[in-house]
Amino acid sequence: MNNMKFTTFSALAVLASTFIACKKDNSGMLDTPAAKTTITVENVLNSKPLVESGVFQGSGTPLILPGQSTTIQFSAAKGEAISFAAMYGASNDLFFAPDNPGIQVYSGDGTPIEGDVSSQVKLWDNGTRVNQKPGASVSHPGVAETRNVTEVTGTDAQGNTYLAASKLVKASLKYNGNSVFTLTLENTSGGTANETPLSPGVWSVSYIVGNSLLSPAPLFAKDKPTANGLTSIAEAGDNGPLYTYVKGLTGIFTPLSPVLVVVYNGIDNPLYKVGENDRNQGLKDLAQKGDANVLAGYLRSKLGVKAVYVLAASGTTVLLPIINGQTGSKVSQELTIAKGDRVAVATMYGFSNDWFFATGADGIDPFNKGDASNSIALYNNGTAIDQFPGAGITQFNLTGTPLAESKPITAVPNPNTFTTLPDIQNFVKVTIQ
Repeated sequence: MNNMKFTTFSALAVLASTFIACKKDNSGMLDTPAAKTTITVENVLNSKPLVESGVFQGSGTPLILPGQSTTIQFSAAKGEAISFAAMYGASNDLFFAPDNPGIQVYSGDGTPIEGDVSSQVKLWDNGTRVNQKPGASVSHPGVAETRNVTEVTGTDAQGNTYLAASKLVKASLKYNGNSVFTLTLENTSGGTANETPLSPGVWSVSYIVGNSLLSPAPLFAKDKPTANGLTSIAEAGDNGPLYTYVKGLTGIFTPLSPVLVVVYNGIDNPLYKVGENDRNQGLKDLAQKGDANVLAGYLRSKLGVKAVYVLAASGTTVLLPIINGQTGSKVSQELTIAKGDRVAVATMYGFSNDWFFATGADGIDPFNKGDASNSIALYNNGTAIDQFPGAGITQFNLTGTPLAESKPITAVPNPNTFTTLPDIQNFVKVTIQ
């Protein structure tokens, strides 16, 4: 397999790939007694299923009154969707939300969707209170009941009537460029038989891996009992408990590409140098596509390079993170080393445009046993325009085509323009045994 691109998340568990390690002793040094050691690289990221999440409310007042609107800005990759939930204020336990997995923001060919998407907004019954006739006279909280979440189409379980949700809430998408969208929600219920304020709400965007969303029903499940704080929104317009829940599911998810390991002696780090542009020797392929083979092929003929390995995870090729408590992937390689040898390591931050983890200028001393993770940092290759990691339409491993740029290689700041990342040791663990 020449890159880490995949088509379905389940396919990660069955992909097989064989990488041949080639050794070349061309350092020009006199033979020294050889020793054996083993390097292990692990993906130790405790991954999260949601790329982004947040809250929204009215301006001037938390409620979004008839005639008022609110906006949500978010990033998304092809196949990802925006979901939200807000209370139909003049009810006992009704709420507005799109059906799962949310409002799609790209067409099938990857074109951003813009304009009116109100038809995707639905009205739902939380199933925890008997519905009274909607309006200002509704008494809260009302009589308790226990039913599943159901869609309200025309009438509720008690026979009360409603206009279509799209007549009460107008939803509009605007594409801001570089995978960033703005969703505007406008309360258009004024003057109708279903005039109502909208409560503060919660929104989220799930990661997509292959063709599968990691959280296809992030806020509620149709025809299932309400859960995770949704009742607080549906009955009282309190978005705090549901946001606490989704915030705990929001963070970073990324595989790591097959790992490049290089043993070298008597030369500088052969992969890159901070402050220089990509050398056009294959690092760009690793940083953009997760394909280390081009760079490995170049390094095998470079003076001072003693051995080159490309290490793929068994069964999955890419190194998966910790998912739902299941241990992340790891790879190991025995090395033959001599005095003065250094080891360089590089692997792609898979859900990025061109970020890569790598050892610094001095590499790793393979004679120092133990955890060498503090030698790893995250770098921007400077060859592709950056987008929110895991939510970019031009990210190669999310079926995109990177947009070229030409900038020097730099360390990725943390926090950065898009998000706050875990510490490096919570991403990649490197051990010398």
